[in-house]
Amino acid sequence: MLQGPYGSLDRDRPLIRLPFTSFAVGTVLLPLTGLIACLFISLVYHFEDATYTHCQVANYLPSISAAISRVPERYIWRCCIGLHSAPRYLVAAAYFNFYYGRFAKSLPELLLSVLALICSLSENTGLLLLTYVSSTETYSIHKNGFIVFIASSLLHMLITCRLWQVIRRHYVNPEVNRVLYSLFHFIFDDQKHCDSDSSSVGWQASPTHTHTHTHFCKGSFTPLLNLAIIRGQCST
Repeated sequence: MLQGPYGSLDRDRPLIRLPFTSFAVGTVLLPLTGLIACLFISLVYHFEDATYTHCQVANYLPSISAAISRVPERYIWRCCIGLHSAPRYLVAAAYFNFYYGRFAKSLPELLLSVLALICSLSENTGLLLLTYVSSTETYSIHKNGFIVFIASSLLHMLITCRLWQVIRRHYVNPEVNRVLYSLFHFIFDDQKHCDSDSSSVGWQASPTHTHTHTHFCKGSFTPLLNLAIIRGQCST
């Protein structure tokens, strides 16, 4: 056996320890931090360009697409989303393994688990697509990525609500059930029975605001659209 500075004990020792809670919080905060930074820079340096619309109506805030399509905003947003997306693919696979272990003998829930995995992957892919293809470059691809992102987010949230309700109902261990109940409340905004109204209202309001602003040229609808998107994403 070779002796050196990296013996068996040192080699097997982890180089760094990172609590999963801190890892999850950091991953979630990346898009929020990037969005706030992009909106701030757009308001300060690119206000006229970022709030310009074909209708020539007043806007107080730039749309998210406009805020992330200019320099240096686009690079800040792409860095944040790139760092945010890689762990989400891993978490999607980890959640599927967890569901598979619980529902291996239950076909309906197993199919829902597969659908949840597909929605999670498509949601993340849609987010990457609308991030790295800005609206000023190829608008159709950016728009389709946005549609995939919203639809997958809403469907994934509803499926997750259903799966966790089944998990809670079949756990008979009071201690485990208590832990899952606390986690369940933490994930779904401390609501009593996984009420998805807050996030679904946010996502449903997004196309409404977009259609109203685009086709009827209503002023000041971009801030409402931004709030609807942020509310829906934070809820999911």
